[in-house]
Amino acid sequence: RDPGAGMDFSATWSNLPKGPSLQNLTEGGFGVLKETQHAAVQDLTKAHIESFDQAVTEGLSRALQAIPPLEFTVKNDRISLSFVEATIYNPVVAKGSVCREMRVFPAECRGRRCSYKGKLVADVSWSVNGVPKGIIKQSLGQVPIMVKSKLCNLHGMSPKELVEHHEEAEEMGGYFIVNGIEKVIRMLIMPRRNYPIAMSRPKWKSRGQGYTQYGISMRCVKEEHTAINMNLHYLENGTVMLNFIYQKELFFLPLGFALKALVDFTDYQIYQELIKGREDNSFYKSCASEMLRIVMEEGCTTRSQVLNYLGERFRVKMNLPEWYTNEQCANFLLEECVCIHLKSDVEKFYLLCLMTRKLFTFAKQECMEENPDSIMCQEVLTPGQLYLMFLKERLAAWLVSVKLSFDKRGTRLGGAWSAENMMKIFNMGSDVTKPFEYLLATGNLSSKTGLGMLQNTGLCVVADKLNFIRYLSHFRCVHRGAAFAKMRTTSVRKLLPESWGFLCPVHTPDGEPCGLMNHMTASCEIVAQTLPTTALPALLCSLGEHSVYTTYFRSLMSKVSLQWMVLLLWLTHCVLREKKIPPWTEIVLVPKTSKASLYPGLFLFTTPCRMVRPVCNLALGKQELIGTFEQLYINVGILEDEIEPGVTTHQELFPHSMLSVVANFIPYSDHNQSPRNMYQCQMGKQTMGFPLHSFMDRSDNKLYRLQTPQSPLVRPYMYDHYNLDNYPSGTNAIVAVISYTGYDMEDAMIVNKSSWERGFAHGSIYKTELVDLADKAKGEDSVVFGTTPGDSKMNEKLDADGLPHIGSTLQYGDPFYSYINLNTGQTFTTYYKSQEACVVDNIKICSNETGSGRFKRVCITIRVPRNPTIGDKFASRHGQKGILSRLWPAEDMPFTESGMTPDILFNPHGFPSRMTIGMLIESMAGKSGALHGLCHDATPFTFSEENSALEYFGEMLRAGGYNYYGTERLYSGLSGLELEADIFIGVVYYQRLRHMVSDKFQVRTTGARDKVTNQPVGGRNIQGGIRFGEMERDALLAHGSSFLLHDRLFNCSDRSVAQVCVDCGSLLSPLLEKPPPYWSAMRHRKTVCTLCGKSDSIDSVSVPYVFRYFVAELAAMNIKVKLDVK
Repeated sequence: RDPGAGMDFSATWSNLPKGPSLQNLTEGGFGVLKETQHAAVQDLTKAHIESFDQAVTEGLSRALQAIPPLEFTVKNDRISLSFVEATIYNPVVAKGSVCREMRVFPAECRGRRCSYKGKLVADVSWSVNGVPKGIIKQSLGQVPIMVKSKLCNLHGMSPKELVEHHEEAEEMGGYFIVNGIEKVIRMLIMPRRNYPIAMSRPKWKSRGQGYTQYGISMRCVKEEHTAINMNLHYLENGTVMLNFIYQKELFFLPLGFALKALVDFTDYQIYQELIKGREDNSFYKSCASEMLRIVMEEGCTTRSQVLNYLGERFRVKMNLPEWYTNEQCANFLLEECVCIHLKSDVEKFYLLCLMTRKLFTFAKQECMEENPDSIMCQEVLTPGQLYLMFLKERLAAWLVSVKLSFDKRGTRLGGAWSAENMMKIFNMGSDVTKPFEYLLATGNLSSKTGLGMLQNTGLCVVADKLNFIRYLSHFRCVHRGAAFAKMRTTSVRKLLPESWGFLCPVHTPDGEPCGLMNHMTASCEIVAQTLPTTALPALLCSLGEHSVYTTYFRSLMSKVSLQWMVLLLWLTHCVLREKKIPPWTEIVLVPKTSKASLYPGLFLFTTPCRMVRPVCNLALGKQELIGTFEQLYINVGILEDEIEPGVTTHQELFPHSMLSVVANFIPYSDHNQSPRNMYQCQMGKQTMGFPLHSFMDRSDNKLYRLQTPQSPLVRPYMYDHYNLDNYPSGTNAIVAVISYTGYDMEDAMIVNKSSWERGFAHGSIYKTELVDLADKAKGEDSVVFGTTPGDSKMNEKLDADGLPHIGSTLQYGDPFYSYINLNTGQTFTTYYKSQEACVVDNIKICSNETGSGRFKRVCITIRVPRNPTIGDKFASRHGQKGILSRLWPAEDMPFTESGMTPDILFNPHGFPSRMTIGMLIESMAGKSGALHGLCHDATPFTFSEENSALEYFGEMLRAGGYNYYGTERLYSGLSGLELEADIFIGVVYYQRLRHMVSDKFQVRTTGARDKVTNQPVGGRNIQGGIRFGEMERDALLAHGSSFLLHDRLFNCSDRSVAQVCVDCGSLLSPLLEKPPPYWSAMRHRKTVCTLCGKSDSIDSVSVPYVFRYFVAELAAMNIKVKLDVK
């Protein structure tokens, strides 16, 4: 993954398979491990791994340099601490461990439920009163390491070595392991860095007196990814306010102050720069002079006066040492909060002037606003970026924690400032292990500054290994952010035309996250490398551009001149041919137009985190990477006949380049109604398939496995490009489209019982339980697994070590494992609680972190067989989901002339309203493929009106001796008579989904009740009841079935018999009389009303227990309830 390899990106998409093939089935050697891993699969997590590598190499050293030294006084000495450099080491075992191998591998961390992390060691230099005292190497704790990154012990391993280390041969990495769970940092969409976006927000009017809705927003990002958001607001009186956030607080500053504080120019020079290009506009000139006049009125004429003025005002909010002057405080403020991505103040000044000019143009409606929801103004927050920002903040916090321990302990330290004393205090600092684990385990960000992000929750997700498609889609997903999910408007969720080729229009969930959780297309990449842009201005000058001054915001501005087009061609030429500029440079020329359009200029972006995708450059005949902004000003054709010479400059590499990886697996998706494709993208991720190969080495909580998966006969060639035969997810089934018996109404389907007996869609669930005796018997050191030697009842089921035999079947109530206290000889047995029988699959014995633990932790994996039963969910690959309603005996199924009975009967009413024609084509294609021994290419856009799929497959069926239209005559299985209609029958790939009746059914006779109300509790896990709510009550009332209502809401819920006093109507006053001591316990005690003082007025009534509770609660609030008993 070195940058050199990034230069030659064109190989990836040019050698796609021509079509799918059955070579994996026909040629030998499918299971043999290759020399190298499959490149296409490895590219799926490229964005994650590259960004992490970037973060822990260059990024880390940059971040350390950016942390300002911390200065404070102790005992009248000024102490200054700063980081020099830091290293993160590969994961190794802890000190003092007993081990054969020093390195720790991911499989071990998953099995032991611990975290995969490496040590962070920093060099801290310290000085007293400005005299450097040396450098101390200090360990700052452990940080999580991304699997398969440069720091991972699996880096660069061949498939054979990976398998030896208990991993998949095609392990692609990109995730972290925290407490044994694989966590992925979500990729979030952020505003494009260092680009001023013109926005109008009506909400801004409420920010203060005279504010308008016009503003320019900019997200400034430093090279080490520290980000800050700043806005320029346009006020009604024509002046401008600068607004920025410091430590989650909003601050406003009139622009004049900022400009004067940045440079030592005269007011006239500043005025000249502000009105550049608008010299004849008198309104604009008066506004510019007004802004400078405000500063004059405050008595600030020189730069130092302005700095002093600002420092005095902002000092309170900044934790700076008291010996800093006001000017130093002001400079710190400008450095941390204003245009932080620029190095020098002059550049900041020019950029602010440029933003002001853009703001005035926008406020006077002379240029258009940019849509912040459009992908042209967006980039991606990569995992490495978040990791680095968080690490930088934790390191700065470590310095502060050292300062605090100085304040506590520093006075007690005897002697001079020695290195030993320093090390003692350094070791009291807060380490970074816990915060990182918390961030990755919960996805919650706890941070003082908020890192310039809109959200602080939901940053991490668990990478479910439910099946391979589900797993890979975690790495291709980009989320808009949690803040937008709560918004009432739907404009955020719109599918905009400019996201073509970058975000998939099909692959987004339906429901709440619709349009917010998108997936990148298969060919979309994210730029990871950062390259210095120092060569660009010189290159532009050499190409004949005069008035270039860089506003280091990685884009160059000047007055629009005639040589633009020539220049653009030259730049493209430089990128592709001469390699003077990196290939991921984005070159955008926004032309100046007569009408109001986007603010004009020539922009060159070389920043990381942008989305780019390859297209073919027609002029040069090479692949070129284009960016999201660039795409707006390029004419890209799709098919050959769309290309107009002189107009079309680029062409798509293939017609389905707009689809994501998952959407690419849908056969003939161009023949289906769009929502059906969306449903399939969701259901493809819920299939019981073959999630991984290393079942014996994994200890996931739950794994689904299909016993006999098959390779589909009809599939797009992208299926082979990603080598999905390694992780198949379904079965080829013979499907007849017929309405038979009425058991297939409303999306139900009938399955042939003989097919089921032969193993159709059989599967199992692997469940793992980690038993840790340290938790079971706290504080007891001598508790280990084992049984008492003489116990015959246990020894039949359990081994001598107290664990079940591998391969044995466990029923409900069987002993699961037992442990023994060596001191007392007492044994404790735990029994198998689940109602389903299961098979013990494997048992792993784990140790503790240091390798010194006794026989105390085991991982028991059980296998629950789950063959299809009535009510299990199935689906074809076209969003046609249904449940199995009957296993129909084969002798009663309809059969064809050759005596073949279908596996599945599909109801024809599923087609008309859903228009999944792709499924009909797949059925014909599968049938012809089975006849001729072919594997058909089902890539979308291969067939068209002129070249129709029906003709192609119809001819193939005819050649095989079948009906052209894919129909056959069927004979009734009951009477043996020929059915009158022609029945459409063919081969369709069916998937079994993970939603099974055994996990869903809920039944209760008697059981637990709520302590307060005495009503049955809810919830499936605790054998609770199903709530009979108000609406259900209304339905029974409407029916007039009052006895049933009484039964449900009273007898089966919380019927109780209470004593009531007929005279005073009180439920609370009747009490049992207190017996005198000489009474026998057998003597009958009367119930007496304590208010009326007599016992003959007491009667028994049946009331709901909740009512008695309610009466008692009202009495506590001094409200009396009287019952009128008749």
